[in-house]
Amino acid sequence: MAEVAALVGDPARANILETLLDGRAFTATELAFAARVGAPTASAHLAKLTEARLICVVKQGRHRYYRLASPVVARMLESIMAVAAFETPPRYRPRSTRDEALLMARTCYDHLAGRLGVAIADALVVQARLVLGDDAGEVTADGVRFLRELEIDPAGLPQRAPRIFCRPCIDWTERRAHIAGALGATLTRRYFELGWIERQRDTRAVSVTARGRDKFRNLFGLDLAGPEWHRPAARKSAA
Repeated sequence: MAEVAALVGDPARANILETLLDGRAFTATELAFAARVGAPTASAHLAKLTEARLICVVKQGRHRYYRLASPVVARMLESIMAVAAFETPPRYRPRSTRDEALLMARTCYDHLAGRLGVAIADALVVQARLVLGDDAGEVTADGVRFLRELEIDPAGLPQRAPRIFCRPCIDWTERRAHIAGALGATLTRRYFELGWIERQRDTRAVSVTARGRDKFRNLFGLDLAGPEWHRPAARKSAA
């Protein structure tokens, strides 16, 4: 634990890992820019993270790309961010435009987080399409029909380890759960494919398109047109 904490605790390596929470693979040059260090320093950090198996290297032709080694590493990083946000003494830092975009909607490794991710989880529970407990989630019969309308076959998703079908992931900005696991990843991928959300450059934040605003309103009752938007009714606790 001490060795892993020391690796994550370096500011440059923390910036590299936070960038990789996007879920995509990046080059050493891109990660050096994210870490605000030179190329040789970034290479040394990447070597240490690779040796510790926190990240892995993907080779494509002459190019080398780096990504998080597994969803387990992503969950660890998100948990550290949650502890830093909730459990440590607060420090004043004015919010930037980038911060606001991350609060609204962002990727948490391979699934959707932020206000939008939490609101979608709330809506699916209120609509009785999903039962979300403390450790896992279960899709109802109505939920199965809903997923098939999105051309998602629940039977084709992993039902057991190493990839959990559905689990709650505590959102470090909203302090409530969004949907993770194979279901959360598949839903997010489908939102991208349908053009409802799109990535913003050099950040984990995602933007909701005009088509996405219409679809999220029709499917989940979310009004994303204005700066303040309405969420569905309060989430009911799982039995």
